[in-house]
This record gives sequence, structure tokens and C-alpha cells, in this order.
Amino acid sequence: MGRKLLGLFMASLFCLPAGAQLQWPAVTQTAKPWTRWWWLGSAVDKKGLTWNLEQYRQAGLGGVEITPIYGIHGYENRFVRFLSPQWMQLLQHTLSESRRLGLGVDLANATGWPFGGPWVTDADASKTIYYKTYTMTGGERLPEPVEYRREAMVRTANNKPAGIDSILQPVAANRNLQALALDQVQYPGRLSLQSLMACSDGQQVLDLTNKVAASGKLDWVAPAGNWTLYALFQGLHGKMVERAAPGGEGYAIDHFSATAARNYFKPFDKAFKGHDLSYLRGFFNDSYEVDDAREQANWTPAFFEEFKKRKGYDLRNYLPALFGKDSADKSSRVIYDYRSVIDALILEDFTGEWKKWAAGKGKIVRNQSHGSPANTLDLYSVVDIPETEGNDILRFKFATSAANVTGKKLVSSESATWLNEHFLSSWGDVKKAIDLYFLGGVNHIFYHGTAYSPPDVPWPGWLFYAAVHFQPTNPQWKDFHVLNEYITRVQSFLQQGRPDNDILLYYPIADRYSEPGPALLQHFDGMENNFENTDFKHISEWMLGNGYSFDFFSDRQLQSFDVTGDKQIISGSNTYRCIVLPGNKYIPEESMRKLLALAEKGALVIFYNQLPADVPGWYDLDARRAKLDSIKNGLSFKNRPNGLKTASPGKGEVLTGISDIGRLLVVTGVRKERLQEEDLQFIRRRLGDTVVYFIVNSADKLFDGWWGIDGRFETVLLFNAMTGDTGVARSIAEDNWKTNIRFQLQPGESIIVKAIPANIDGPAYPYWKKLSPPVAIEGGWTLEFIEGGPVLPAKAVINQLGSWTELDQEGVKDFSGTAKYSIAFQKPVIEAPAYLLDLGKVNETAEVVINGKKIATLIGTSFQCIIPASALQSVNTLEIVVANLMANRIAYMDRNHLPWKIFYNTNMPARKRENVKDGLFDAAGWQPLPSGLSGPVTLTPVTVLP
Repeated sequence: MGRKLLGLFMASLFCLPAGAQLQWPAVTQTAKPWTRWWWLGSAVDKKGLTWNLEQYRQAGLGGVEITPIYGIHGYENRFVRFLSPQWMQLLQHTLSESRRLGLGVDLANATGWPFGGPWVTDADASKTIYYKTYTMTGGERLPEPVEYRREAMVRTANNKPAGIDSILQPVAANRNLQALALDQVQYPGRLSLQSLMACSDGQQVLDLTNKVAASGKLDWVAPAGNWTLYALFQGLHGKMVERAAPGGEGYAIDHFSATAARNYFKPFDKAFKGHDLSYLRGFFNDSYEVDDAREQANWTPAFFEEFKKRKGYDLRNYLPALFGKDSADKSSRVIYDYRSVIDALILEDFTGEWKKWAAGKGKIVRNQSHGSPANTLDLYSVVDIPETEGNDILRFKFATSAANVTGKKLVSSESATWLNEHFLSSWGDVKKAIDLYFLGGVNHIFYHGTAYSPPDVPWPGWLFYAAVHFQPTNPQWKDFHVLNEYITRVQSFLQQGRPDNDILLYYPIADRYSEPGPALLQHFDGMENNFENTDFKHISEWMLGNGYSFDFFSDRQLQSFDVTGDKQIISGSNTYRCIVLPGNKYIPEESMRKLLALAEKGALVIFYNQLPADVPGWYDLDARRAKLDSIKNGLSFKNRPNGLKTASPGKGEVLTGISDIGRLLVVTGVRKERLQEEDLQFIRRRLGDTVVYFIVNSADKLFDGWWGIDGRFETVLLFNAMTGDTGVARSIAEDNWKTNIRFQLQPGESIIVKAIPANIDGPAYPYWKKLSPPVAIEGGWTLEFIEGGPVLPAKAVINQLGSWTELDQEGVKDFSGTAKYSIAFQKPVIEAPAYLLDLGKVNETAEVVINGKKIATLIGTSFQCIIPASALQSVNTLEIVVANLMANRIAYMDRNHLPWKIFYNTNMPARKRENVKDGLFDAAGWQPLPSGLSGPVTLTPVTVLP
């Protein structure tokens, strides 16, 4: 039921005025969902830009992020080169029109991803280090040249192999880069020698680099003993910009070089000069996808100098350990030092330089740090808006934790990427995915995404390759506004106040950096591949599933923590009740010192199982290890029952000795929400003394009962973001620690809870009680196909609801679009203040109209709505307008070989292997998917619980 309709109905029942507390927060531009706006080939024009933006505003979007990508076959004459004067004019028009329409605008700092382009020179491009070893004994000369010859390699993204003979050098010299769709190019030839070090079995190390001639001949006679020579060679990694737009094709930059970063932004400075970009909000960087290629971009020319500056020793003297050829402990420590320097370089020399460049233009930056070979918490911390993606709450928590710990207001998400196979995702499916982001702490949704498409191109228009198609050509588009209104309402709450999490969980990246492996770099993307079978993952999953709220934190972030007078740990503008370390082996001594300093000021610090055993890294090892031991020895532990050990430095407390996180947290008295015992997932925020919950019923059954939230509250308000309904909940405060609330939540349904310490008067939230069994609405339904194709089927009268694809008439199996079901029905004989209309099975969205008046638009997961008795007459007309998926029409096009896969580069890969034909997505073998209203449609008399 619409908000206004229900409000009038409830007011007639209760005659109570609604207070300001029951009003939805004001809608802002950022409260609305945004979308990544793909400019295919940048083949845009002013008329088309205006038309597209108007469609987005009407659908309830709040803004766009412009990302140019590859072009479309047959439209080459419309391509506009990235950052050209013409492209800048189109950007200027976009900003002007967006301002007029109230839409926000961000701009990707590249075409496709990662940062790169034709202006990236070999010196600034990503690099790879290779090594070879040679063995010699005393008195020998090396008979072979010191050289590394690399074979040619070309990877493409369009299933069309290309030989190196067809690729000009340099890459930018090729004039057909859109058609080539290069992903990685390595030219053949000798690589430059970076270093040659000789290591003897007596631990002597000699630098022979200057003894190697240009030909590779080594002018050196080995002294007595056995020697291993380590030769390091540098080559271009060859990674190209993925999905690059015209004018954006080229090498990816060296992310470990400040010079490369500064040079990269110079063409933007030149292009922007003389243009008014004041309305542009900020710049965007996609996830770190440099090493999703052969080998790794694991080097920068100044690495040896940077390493010595940061670690105090010459890495060239420790090459056996770097490559895992020394003792296990020494190799572990040297590889830690290497990785921690890479970490610092990508943080300071790439992310920091980018942030500084954007700030100089008065713009924010939005960054996807996941996938980086660095501490993602720190990378997220230094940008304005961290952005995540995926379908795992613990993955989201790296971005949301960084925002929470550093006091950032917004966390965004690349949403619904590859949610399902092409053309198979409903808005109900998208809502489920979005709710997961909300539960993970995201509050600034970006769809992934919407392709600019001229209004006059044939159906299905221009599309992006990654599955969910948020396009005006999607039959569900007419109901897209409902999903967007839902997201807007939820985000209007989640963007207020501050997170209300209790626990800070230490991120044990030093343990991971210290693990040897076949590759120099590690890439961090949530728990996946990095923390399997670790206490860190175990504790995170356990707390998430048992009602504890927490954020991750890093060693760098730790240094800014403080303690309040009431023993709360404060970080940014947020407070926490305790710190937990997840049984990690290594910890920097400065982190351990800070933890105990916090404990001395009153903080509660928990070491799961045991204290960290050692410091990581090789540099200055003995001195750092002694400092750590001294800090630990300063703790005086007392043995408690069941193995618990406690120490009380200053005003706080340190706990350890137990490998049961549940028992440890019980000892601390940290809040445990019990909602999840009934599969009610939650996230909690605080507005002063008011606490706000977003709760989702993740079970597959109705929840109808009482459940408790932590804390005593005199008034609890409920806000239904899908319907807009609000009201005072039924609640009972128990003592000072729990408030019981009455919930009625369908599977997948969500509710916003606003718990207030004071008494608030207002209309009650309706809890519906069925008065009798449901009454089926049966008889002859008129089915009229309204809009879609490939052709409009004829009107039909049906006596049994079901998928319209099962009807015996022409065109229904291939049809994608909208159709209207109409029927006349009598008002139920049982009098009631309201009736529950249940549509049963719907594929995929439904607009409900009774007697010419719109009642609701339903997108799933539930297809029910409340109808007040005042809306019914003795005889009524029910109209249900249903939109189905794009799938059936796409399958028709593939069966009939009609062109719609007309894109350069990746050109519609399939998500599932069974849908691949000739390397591309193909739906020709699909059977017609259920479409329309299958029912049964019922009406149930209901009343509000007394």
C-alpha cells in the first residue's frame, strides 16, 4: 500500500497525530542510488545525453559515474576520442544537464580499468622483475652471457588471437586498437639487467653488476668456494587498459611510482583547462586488476632505493631470501619487508598522489582498493569514499570498516555485477543483493551499470557486458523507480548518524605478508584466498553469525586511536567497547606498544588464545624483537578459571589464554544482539541517544513474533522502506538491557527500526491479523499485451492463470515486455477494515490497480499488498500490469541470428559455461522463461491486531 493511502487509513482508525520522529529523512542526491554510466566508444551526442539523463532522473536515480569503454561495430563514425576537445564539450554538456536535472556526476580517471592510456610511456608503465641463477666454483669464468630473452606474448579480450608480428611497437603506434582489443602485450627480446649479485656458500655477497658488458659477457673470475649468481632483469609487464575506449588504449601505469602517477594526470590537466568542471563531484578508480594477466607487475625501477630508505638494508644482498632460497625464517622475513614496501608505495605514490591531484581541483575520490597488493584498509582510509563489490558481507567490511574507523560518511558499492546470467535478473533479485550491501555497512549504492544508448537504435540497444542490464529497454524499467525509492529510503537512514559497532578486530596482514609462496605479490580481496583456515576468518564469521558488531582495523589506523573517560576506544568520530587480536603470530612492536598504552588509559584489549609471538620482517630484527619482548614482559597476568589470564595495566584490562571467542566476549559484557537466532540479520547505527537498526528476514519463512534488541528504549518506531509505511511499534522494555519488539516480516522483507529512549506518541504501526481463509479471484481474465516485442501478441481471455508463454497463440513464447491482466470481482462477503491481496507467482514485476486507482507496484520478493476496504465497491475491476525479463526476446534473436552482439572487445561473454557458443554468450537453446501472472490471486480479510 502507498504511504499516503495507508496513512489516511490508519488515521481513520486511531485518530492520532504523527510526530516529526515518524517522518522519513529528507531525500538527498546521495541518498538515491547512482549508476555507473558506460559511454560505449564515447559515441555520445548532446541530444542523446539529455534523453538518457532524463530517463535516469524519472526512474529515481541520484547520479551517474561516467566511464568510457570500448565501442560498437557500425558506429565508428560516432566515436569520440577520450579527452579530446569534442569529448570535453560532451562532458561539459553532461555536467550542465545533470545540474539542471539534479543528478550528481563522477568521472572515472581512465577508460575502462586500471589507470592507463596511450600517453603512458615505457618508463611509466607497469614492470615485472625476472631472475636467473648461475652456479660457479673458484677459478671459473661464466661461459654464457648474463641475459634474459623473453618470448613474445599477446593476450586479447575478444576471442580473436593476434600474433606479435601484427602488433606495432610501441603499442600506441597501432591504429586499430579497438579491433585488436589487447589485454597484454610483451614484445620479444633481451631485458635490461638490473642487478647481478654473487653469493658464496660462505655467506659472502658481491655486486657484479658493473662487470657485465653490453653483450652480457661477465668479466669476473670466481674466488675460491662455491658461488650462486642472482641476475635480475626488468621488463614491461605489458598489461593494457581493459575495455578501453577510443583514445584510452595503452599500458597500465606503474602503481609504485609517484613520477608515473604525476605524469599520468598531466593529460587530464591539459584537457580540463578552460572548462568549467565545478559541478563534477569527484573521480573514480576501479579495482586493482593489473595482475589478472600473465606474471605480475611486481617492480618499479627505483625499488632498491625505496627499499633501502624504508628498511635500512640493501635488498640486493638478500636475493636468495627474497626468492625463497634461504632459510625458511629469513626468507619469510625478507619477503615481508619486500611486500610491506610495495604496500607503502601503492599507498603513498599512487593512492596518495591521486588524492592530492584531485583535491587540488576541489574534487573527492572514490576508490576500489580490493585486489591491491597492499593493505586495503589503509588504501580505503586515505580516500573520500571507499567502494566495494561482490556478494560477501566480510568482503564489504574492509571498505566499510575503513570508513567507520576513519569517520567517513559514505561507503559505496559496485552493485549487481554478474548477479546472474544475462537477462535473468529481476528487480527482486537486485533488492536481495542490495540488502546484503546494506547489512555490510554500505550506504551509497552504484549500479553496475547503465550503458548510454541512443533512443533510436534497435532493441535491446547498447549494453554493458556484465549481466544485469539497468536499461530503459528492459521491460522492468517502468517499475525501476520502486527499487530506487526503496534504496533511497534505506540510505536516508544509513547516511545519518554514525555506525554503532562494539568491537575492533585487528587485521593480521603481517602474518600474511610473511608467508612464502610462488609469487612475490599477494593480492587482498576480503577473506578469499588470503585468510582461509585462519583464526581471523573464524572469529569474523563467528561474530557475524552470532550478533556481534565489529570493524576491522590496521596497524596504521591503530596509531590514531584514543580512549574516552568512560573507557570507550575512540577512532575518528566513532567509539568501540573493546579491541580483539585474532591469535596472530606477528605484530610490529609499535602496534603492541600502542595497544598497551590504550589499555593503560582504560581500554579492554583481548588477545584471542595467546599474545603475538614475534615481530615481522628482517630489518633491525634483534632490536625490534627485544622491544616487543620488553613490552610483553611488562604485563603481569593473573590466572583465572578455565584458562583465562588477565592483566590490568593502568585503568584498562588485557585478556588472553582462551581459544573460544564466545567465552571471551561473554566475559567482557560486549553487546550480543539475538536477532540472528531467528535469521534476522541486522546493522545498527546511532543518532545521539537514538539507535537505528536495518533488519532483514533472511529466512525462507514468515517471521511473526517478538524478538529483542539490545538496550532499553521507551519507544520504538518502524519504517517500511518498500511501502513507505511508518508507525509506533509494539515494544516492551525489559530492565535495562533488552527491548522486545513485535515484527511481521515476509521472507526477504526488511524493516528500519528507530529505538528512542523517550516516550513518543504517534500512529501505531499496523500488525495484520487474518480474519478468514483467503478468497480466490477466479474467472475470465483478459490479457492484453501493451508494449514489447518482437511482436505484440493478440488480446486473449484466459480462465486459468499461468505463464503467458504456455498460451496457444502466436508470439507469446518470444515476447518480452508488459501485459495487463484484468478481471471483475465481487467484494468479499466478510467485512473487514482491509484486505490482503496476494498475487502468488509473478514473473517479474506487477503494478496493481483497483477501480482505476493505483494501489501498489510490487517487485518481489513478496507480491502482497494491503487494500483498505474504502477502496473496494460491491463489484470491482482489478488490473495487474506485469513486466517480464528480456530473456525470451533475446533467445528469439539468437535463434534467428539477429544482430545485437555488436560490441568491440569482450562483446558479451557468458557468465555460465553452458551458455557459451563460439566464445560468446548465446541464448538460442533457451526454453521460454515463465512470464506474467501465474497466481493464484487471492484476497484475505484482515484487521489490525488490537
